[in-house]
Amino acid sequence: MAPPQATPKVICSNLWKVFGPHPRRVMNNLSPDASKAQVLEETGHVLAVKNVSFEVQAGETFVVMGLSGSGKSTLVRCITRLIEPTAGKVIIDQQDVLRLDEKELRELRRRKMSMVFQHFGLFPHRKVIDNVAYGLEVQGVEKTKRYARAHEVLELVGLKGWDNYYPGELSGGMQQRVGLARALAVDPEILIFDEPFSALDPLIRREMQDELLRLQNMMKKTIIFITHDFLEAIKLADYLAIMKDGEVVQMGNPQNVILHPANDYVRDFTEDVPRSHVVTAVAIMRGVQADDTPQDYPSVEPETTLQELVPIAAERDSRLAVRRSDGELLGVISRRRLMLALAGLEVS
Repeated sequence: MAPPQATPKVICSNLWKVFGPHPRRVMNNLSPDASKAQVLEETGHVLAVKNVSFEVQAGETFVVMGLSGSGKSTLVRCITRLIEPTAGKVIIDQQDVLRLDEKELRELRRRKMSMVFQHFGLFPHRKVIDNVAYGLEVQGVEKTKRYARAHEVLELVGLKGWDNYYPGELSGGMQQRVGLARALAVDPEILIFDEPFSALDPLIRREMQDELLRLQNMMKKTIIFITHDFLEAIKLADYLAIMKDGEVVQMGNPQNVILHPANDYVRDFTEDVPRSHVVTAVAIMRGVQADDTPQDYPSVEPETTLQELVPIAAERDSRLAVRRSDGELLGVISRRRLMLALAGLEVS
């Protein structure tokens, strides 16, 4: 019997946000196929988030990707109620966030979640140590304890020894590490990132992505990450949602999105993805068929990338058997499926 599924950490259900003087009336009278542009032209209202639903599991990195104006930042602000949704539900740990009073909402933000924004939001007149310890200060943690915790997270993000500098004396990448340390200092269960690395130089941006992956591998936080960069999205995501004009147009793990884009909008994003480095054996395998002799095939692990599969398949001129580390057979990869995946064509 399969183990019961854990209750999702975050549930977003039928969430709407309409900006304008009569948002409920516009929402209730909206045609299902009405576009964002049509709604604006006909009603003067902005349809920012349209009937969005998803779930985030504990310890998962859930990435929301979309271009400017897609609604992704409005969505994440609705989840935290920095913006009040027009309709829908946000459930965190089985608690309805939209029903919380001001005191309960403040406690949720202080103790259960932290946010990291594109603009670092550091206090320029406070030293790094005081910026990092700020959330604990707000919680009423005494100075010795909050400084001790601040020193811990500064070391964790690679800023040991920088505690007595001011933000203006640090590079952009270092300032964003301070912002990350400040978010981690309160030991939140949920981390919410709103395009945190988009203002950084490309090299520093990649370093911060790698840093986040390293920290997540250690801490297993629940992360909701907003970005307009598809390469960043597939690098960080366990699960991915792509937005356009306020709607989610596709959800799935990054490999499935790359292999099976839902429409031309998503397909355009996937064109430049180095799929040989991203797509793995488990994403392109098929079930065992009658003419298969998997005992004769080279074995590969589920997470073996296409780049790594090619020399293995070429050396033996053979199909490949995908097996777990314990030897359990999961599926088979034919040469045709491997070639289709490498060429960026649909694997069916």
